[in-house]
Amino acid sequence: MDGIAWYAYEVVRRMVRDHPEHEFVFFFDRPYPDEYVFGDNVRPVILHPQARHPLLWWWWFGVSLRKALKSERIDVFFSPDGFVCLNTQVRTVNIIHDINFEHFPKFLRFSHRIYYRHFFPKYARKADTLATVSAFCRDDIARNYHVPVGKIRVIGNAAAEDFFPLSAEEAASVREQWTGGRPYFVFVGTINARKNISNQLLAYEQFRRNGHDAMLLFAGSKRHWSREMERCLRRMKYAGDVRFTGYIPTETLNRLLASAEGLLYVSSFEGFGVPILEAFATHTPVITADVTAMPEVAGDAALLVPPDDPQRIADAMGRIFTQKEMVKELVRKGIERLDSFSWEQSAERIWEALCHETAEKAAKTQ
Repeated sequence: MDGIAWYAYEVVRRMVRDHPEHEFVFFFDRPYPDEYVFGDNVRPVILHPQARHPLLWWWWFGVSLRKALKSERIDVFFSPDGFVCLNTQVRTVNIIHDINFEHFPKFLRFSHRIYYRHFFPKYARKADTLATVSAFCRDDIARNYHVPVGKIRVIGNAAAEDFFPLSAEEAASVREQWTGGRPYFVFVGTINARKNISNQLLAYEQFRRNGHDAMLLFAGSKRHWSREMERCLRRMKYAGDVRFTGYIPTETLNRLLASAEGLLYVSSFEGFGVPILEAFATHTPVITADVTAMPEVAGDAALLVPPDDPQRIADAMGRIFTQKEMVKELVRKGIERLDSFSWEQSAERIWEALCHETAEKAAKTQ
């Protein structure tokens, strides 16, 4: 799952667990795994058609969902991924994680770009309660969509409980498995242009030319691999030491991250940046970008670098690789930083928003 899916999973399953006195109706657009029905107080409903294209999104949210909200007598609709029904009177709590498509439209297919840029301003203004995951995104949404800042709640992400450090012996075993025992940096996330892959490849090349010997692993789906990235990789002298793992399950990702020299996460744009917190949880030092929400998440517990400067990124990699006392300090600060982010707190704040809208509905019907 990507960051938005994890947010939905972590928040909703806690609300179901903590409020057994309430009924939750989960709307799916396709057959669902049983693991996503979190309790006896959940009633799953499949609505057709499967929403795999912008035209089908429009139909699913505008027609299928509208009918279901009425027939199921829903009190409050919660959307964890930004899409809402525009033609309903049902109170709505909506989370828009970020609006990267407003700043980097070329990274999306044309049809998706047109849909997002047309409908998401409407979705933002339709919500009775609007939330997002960082102060950066709150201000970005307010500025671009003309939504009052005071209407937008900041309810952040957190690291999954599945991330934790490994012993030195376990980490050595992981390195032996993935890199033949050599040290490595790791990037975590779906590989696309917004993740600034080309500049991170150039930075790795410079890091190696500076005399350091470590590999670079990309842990994530390669389905958005571009010609520019391919050209960059082919021109590298050290391309043979760059590995792509593809999708890996959470348990494997934890082991891979906990055994790395550092997390390389220098995106061009992030509404939050969950891998930063996952690295903190595994006691792995972090290099991330000094733009958008990444400094807000990392605080002073990471090395911050400009995403468009491969030399600065390479220098940060060299510092992580050679300055072990600095690494210890970053790890210590990262552990402390985790205390600011909690799925329990996020779920509680979403629940407060839902209860607020329920009370508003009751007040209007009296």
